[in-house]
Amino acid sequence: MRYVIIGTGVAGISAIEAIRSVDRSGEVILIGDDPHAYYSRPGLAYLLTGEVQDKTLFPKSREDFIKLKFIYKKARVMKIDRAGKTLLLHDKSLLSYDVLLVATGASAAPLTAPGANLQGVVKLDDLEDARGILKYAKRGRTAVVVGGGITALELTEGLLARGVHVHYLLRSDRYWKNVLDEQESRIVEARLQEEGVTLHFRSEVKEIIGKSGKVAGIHLTDGRKMKCDILAYAVGIKPRLGLAHNAELAIDRGILVNEFLQTNDPAIYAAGDVAQVYDPLTGRSVLDSLWSPAREQGFAAGLNMAGERKPYIKTVPFNVTRLAGLTTTIIGAVGSGVDEDVVGIARGDSETWRQLPDAIVAQGGFDMNHVRVLIGENHIVGAVVMGDQKISTPLQKMVEQRLDISPIRDKLLDKNAKIADVIVDYWTHHLMAAK
Repeated sequence: MRYVIIGTGVAGISAIEAIRSVDRSGEVILIGDDPHAYYSRPGLAYLLTGEVQDKTLFPKSREDFIKLKFIYKKARVMKIDRAGKTLLLHDKSLLSYDVLLVATGASAAPLTAPGANLQGVVKLDDLEDARGILKYAKRGRTAVVVGGGITALELTEGLLARGVHVHYLLRSDRYWKNVLDEQESRIVEARLQEEGVTLHFRSEVKEIIGKSGKVAGIHLTDGRKMKCDILAYAVGIKPRLGLAHNAELAIDRGILVNEFLQTNDPAIYAAGDVAQVYDPLTGRSVLDSLWSPAREQGFAAGLNMAGERKPYIKTVPFNVTRLAGLTTTIIGAVGSGVDEDVVGIARGDSETWRQLPDAIVAQGGFDMNHVRVLIGENHIVGAVVMGDQKISTPLQKMVEQRLDISPIRDKLLDKNAKIADVIVDYWTHHLMAAK
């Protein structure tokens, strides 16, 4: 049996781990063209701020890979021949497969403004991008950051940490409005301003101005001009669908897969940022660009490739991130519709978050410690926790388990409720009763 995996990200590596948990003798080949192969994509933000070094981004040792017993082929796949069950590689060689996993991930959506090819126009897609940003970021320089979501903030804070003065441009009237509510957006914005970031709302780049091939400034659509040395953008990501499209696999916004992560070709699976997976919470097929779902999908795909036939049950999207230095957890459906700053989906985002839940909002705390809980008829459908994280795990479990909260529903909706205390007490009693 020959298993071939395209993509060296977390989904691909997890698939190998799953295959090896079932089949120790089959041949496993991993193909990818990232010069650094497998590393922690979420760690790039901490590389920019100087909190971690390059080597910290590589979570697996050479010995770990040897134990998994696979062949790594540094190559670019040009074409999938489904009929012949072969891959055409960039050097014109062919590689056959019995089962194939497409885990090609997603890449940054391009900035379409004129001048986007100038030196100093940067994105944060991979390790090479991060290293490039660090070369450009010198104390005393000025940067403009464009976009929404977590990555735009990572760029802003990384540049700030390097002594760069940052102007942050938002097309909409507040930060990440499809996931955060107005109070949460304002908390993040106030913290950015305290750190010295200049925020520009309802602002859009019309043209990037160059001098000797390098960024020198920008023209805005409202006629203003700004000088800058760096233009950093994070306007969304797009699943890498070229191979799947040419192979005529079923595609919507990502590669469509069934509950076994299988495409419309039973010998081909897909997982990670490139896969569009059925979500039982919403009854729709959605995209995730979160590390944990990519890992879980890769593992489930690997088991199924090895013949286990285990359905992948999409869990409630859960992410702990840092927004303007404030630890923030986002769970389940919390959103409020469209965000003008992001094309499609952002990195570190889930389409489930953007759902407009049929729920009542209970809100508590302010500034450093804030919680928003979205309450359905008798269960919690989503939550945002900023600052103190003691209730984030109970909330995650309560949303996942669809725990009946009717005994505390009125308490949560009381305008004077201490939401964190009510949640922790109820969860503690639930755990005690379950013993």
